[in-house]
Amino acid sequence: MKKLILLIFCSVFLYAGLFDFRDISKAENSYKKGDYKSAISAYKKVQNKEGGAYDLGNSYYKAKEYKKALSEYEKVSDPKLQFQKLHNIGNTYANLGKIDDAIKSYEEALKIKKDKDTRYNLDLLKKQKKKQQKKNKKKDKKKNKKKSKKNDKKKQKKGDNQKKDKNQKRQQNNKQNKKGQKSRGDKQKQNQNRDKKQQQKQKQNKQQEKKKAQKQKQKQAQKKRKAEPISDMEERKYKKMLNQRGINTLMLPLSTKQEKRNEENPW
Repeated sequence: MKKLILLIFCSVFLYAGLFDFRDISKAENSYKKGDYKSAISAYKKVQNKEGGAYDLGNSYYKAKEYKKALSEYEKVSDPKLQFQKLHNIGNTYANLGKIDDAIKSYEEALKIKKDKDTRYNLDLLKKQKKKQQKKNKKKDKKKNKKKSKKNDKKKQKKGDNQKKDKNQKRQQNNKQNKKGQKSRGDKQKQNQNRDKKQQQKQKQNKQQEKKKAQKQKQKQAQKKRKAEPISDMEERKYKKMLNQRGINTLMLPLSTKQEKRNEENPW
């Protein structure tokens, strides 16, 4: 009975080993042919075996699926594969553009084994890093120059705008001053015209007053003339005029003041 059980286990183990061997050979053939997708599917079946994760990582790397390759390389624990693992991780980081991580991986690989390819890759990445740093510095300088130019332009624009604002304010002030001067001039003219009109009215009033005074003087003179007694000569002339007209009236002789005085005081 025990022999049967042992035979069954051995047959199963041999059967599984045969399948693993077939998958590995298939994966290796596909990898060599460049059919990395078939190699990946075949290696997935045996990835738990020793070296399976490493081979699967290489297949992912060749298929340019670098993130998956990196995850498979990190699963490798076989000390015999540590150098290859670190070298390939460096290559993977380099393809992902993570230069610093690639440099560290190469340096760790060189501690295990001195290899020309690894040293070449490390030196190459260091040179690329320096070049990249120089490019970054140039870019930073260009950016800083552009920023400084933009700032200068902004400052110039601000200065120009301030000058424009000042000029506009001056122009506005000048316009306002001119308007004020015009308004003052207009007011002065209005005042002058008003003064002239007042003066003309005053003159007219004075003239009217003079005329009134003259008329009053004339009236007073006429009244005085009427009140004064008629002289003898005027009386005779007036009689002749009446006789010529055919009017027969007797004129009463008007006595003068002297005659009245004489009549009152004949002595």
